[in-house]
Amino acid sequence: MKRRNGRQDAIREIVRSSSVRTQRALVDELQARGFACTQATVSRDIADMGLRKLPEGIYVLAEDLHLQRMLSEFVVDVLRAQNLVVVKCQPGTASGVAAAIDDAGLAHTLGSVAGNDTVLVIVEDEECAEGLQALISKLGNTR
Repeated sequence: MKRRNGRQDAIREIVRSSSVRTQRALVDELQARGFACTQATVSRDIADMGLRKLPEGIYVLAEDLHLQRMLSEFVVDVLRAQNLVVVKCQPGTASGVAAAIDDAGLAHTLGSVAGNDTVLVIVEDEECAEGLQALISKLGNTR
């Protein structure tokens, strides 16, 4: 049980931090992180975790689907300054985008503040801000 939970935590991190398109790529990433697993094991994990594929062919966590919809529909740009991530949105949509970011429970995210068309997300450090910027860009199809 402990191995499965650790492996699924690693899958969650991998899927959120990179664009994984195949089970084989996921197996390779897990093996690079020290997990001995097969494609059949990863296939079971994908089903257990409810991973879905976006139309672009990228795996996304089920809990991130709402976030992905909000980001792809309303986000215009994502900028970063040290440990702060600024999400530029369509006018009037920032509070919904901020709520989706907060609801996703993203690791290292401390909180967000929304205006009319801008969300400020505070994260723990610059490295985490870079990861969040990449995730928002990936899910929102920006840049």
